[in-house]
Amino acid sequence: MEIRYTKGYEKSFKKLDPNIKNKAIEKICIFAKNPFEKSLRNHALLWKYSWYRSVDITWDYRAIFREDSDWTYAFVDFAEIWTQLSCMARD
Repeated sequence: MEIRYTKGYEKSFKKLDPNIKNKAIEKICIFAKNPFEKSLRNHALLWKYSWYRSVDITWDYRAIFREDSDWTYAFVDFAEIWTQLSCMARD
């Protein structure tokens, strides 16, 4: 699996608290080994974000990503890190 990061992800990552950054790195390492690890709660998003999926970083933070079109997880682009509140504001 090749994991890539968009500028949006890098920008949102830089703004995070150091503890959340460490947790994000830990969770993405788990994701690289097994994208469907139960603790990640890998799930599809809805509405205008239906091309994206989300994994849990903490109870409040989510890493948003888009997988390649053939669902093989060969290439994954992490787009952003959202909190529950920022996600609700986007709708």
